[in-house]
Amino acid sequence: MKKTYKIDVDCANCANKMEEAAKHTAGVKDATVNFMTLKMIVEFEEGQEPKAVMQNVLKNCKKVEDDCEIFF
Repeated sequence: MKKTYKIDVDCANCANKMEEAAKHTAGVKDATVNFMTLKMIVEFEEGQEPKAVMQNVLKNCKKVEDDCEIFF
């Protein structure tokens, strides 16, 4: 399952770091961050609960960029 989320990130480099952090989160099959549209597309692994996984994605992204936000 794929879902799109609105994000708040300051720069393209930070967006790339957020994308990598999201990709390395348990339950995430793939993730893409588009800085121009301020959107994150997350593909979840089979049987994962998106809301629970996204809480972990946000935690991992905040390690990279502490003032980022993901709206889910």
